[in-house]
Amino acid sequence: MTFFESLLVLLLAAVVLLQVARRLSLPYPAMLAIAGVALALIPGAPYIAFEPATALALFMAPVILDAAYDFPVGALRRIRRQLIVFAVLAVLITAALVAFAAWKLMGLPLAAAIALGAIVAPPDAAAATAVLRAVSIPRDADTILKGESLFNDATALLLFSGSLAVLSSGALTPAVGLRLALAVPGGLLFGWLCGVLLRALNPFVSNTLGGNIFQFVMAYLVWISAEHLRLSAVLTIIAFAMTIAQSRRITSGTRMRVQSFAVWSAVVFALNVFAFLLMGLQGRRIVSRMNPAHLRDSLLFAGTVVLIVVVARLVIVLGFDRLSAWWERLHQRRSNPDSWRRAVLEGWTGMRGFVTLATAIALPASFPHRDLAVLTAFFVVLATLVVQGLTLVPLVRLLKLDQGDAQQHELATGRSRLARAALQSLEDKTGAEADLLRSEYLIQRDALKNAAGLQTNKKLRKIGLSAIAAQRQELEKMRSEDAIGSDTYLLLQEELDWNELTLLSDDERRIEES
Repeated sequence: MTFFESLLVLLLAAVVLLQVARRLSLPYPAMLAIAGVALALIPGAPYIAFEPATALALFMAPVILDAAYDFPVGALRRIRRQLIVFAVLAVLITAALVAFAAWKLMGLPLAAAIALGAIVAPPDAAAATAVLRAVSIPRDADTILKGESLFNDATALLLFSGSLAVLSSGALTPAVGLRLALAVPGGLLFGWLCGVLLRALNPFVSNTLGGNIFQFVMAYLVWISAEHLRLSAVLTIIAFAMTIAQSRRITSGTRMRVQSFAVWSAVVFALNVFAFLLMGLQGRRIVSRMNPAHLRDSLLFAGTVVLIVVVARLVIVLGFDRLSAWWERLHQRRSNPDSWRRAVLEGWTGMRGFVTLATAIALPASFPHRDLAVLTAFFVVLATLVVQGLTLVPLVRLLKLDQGDAQQHELATGRSRLARAALQSLEDKTGAEADLLRSEYLIQRDALKNAAGLQTNKKLRKIGLSAIAAQRQELEKMRSEDAIGSDTYLLLQEELDWNELTLLSDDERRIEES
């Protein structure tokens, strides 16, 4: 079977599994990882090998850029303490605990043990957020989770590269120390410069399909360039994304924004799906490389590491929450008495994902106990994806943290404020057109205030959708009569699509991920 045929088989299997996961209300990352293992056990099953450095760039660059672009920069200051604790201290503490276990139980050299700790330390928030699509968690918890995901990979990859450099040179040389010291500020500066460069180049490709391709090319070029410069590729992409997100010259333009968001959401989802399935497929090769005599001891050690990473995150997150509550009481400030429930949820979102497996496979052949390290990483990824992934949504509901109603209230309040802003702009406008617009915005503003306004809004939607249905019938009639050309047909169809989207309910407008 050729590479292209294998790829088609895997993607077809992924589509089927996504539908099974959706109908059984199961998290698709766990389902795909399990299915990947099952597929790998079938004789003659397709196997796709990947070069780890290339895979990191392929899967991580657009995913991190997409997350950083959408992340509210204003929230960084508000959650800075949580980011420092979860994305830096928690990663370092977890890596240290795993390193101690590897050194003490399996006899790994200290630098190699630290490298293993760095591999399994960073949680994969992409897996957690994919699982949590089924519910609506508190906004602060969601912001912290997404913010942590942007920076914990940077911490882990810096520790990983540093430990490998020490292992290869035999000591922490000044050259290695200088490189690590410059990786963070250099990455942030380089990312900002790349963002400034994109601002200058974007007008040449704006409002073109080539502009969408250019966005992906820039994401990969920035990542690869940062790696060649020995900078933190993760931080470079984050700085790059946040720089362009603040530029109106790039984010303005309704048509381009709609097109770009649609393309990016589809591509990022496809990359996530393929990455989770690919992780499972590595299982057979990883286990087959192990010495059967040492497989039992290796699996016991891998199980120990799973317990360490899960318990360590729970202890750190809950400990930070209780310490914060004590600090608030000490300074006579009001604290949230139910914050412990949110802390339990955040502590349980420690699933490991593609970064852990890719960095493990990236270990050089001369790495001490390499097969043990790769097996441990794979076991940690699979165990956390399955156990935590399958129990995360039930835990949210058990802790009564599903904030679906709160999100709907926030959405309605936001719409009401936008309607008031529009009404203020129409105060000095007269004429039939202004009156028509004013009546529509009044309905939107008053929908939240009382049941009558909400009922009027529903009636408006129903009548509007009925009118658009009649327009679609007439459009198809004109097409069948050859009264209009294909280009005119597509433009009119697009206009009707956009008008209908404004009338659909929130649930009808949403595209399901699986």
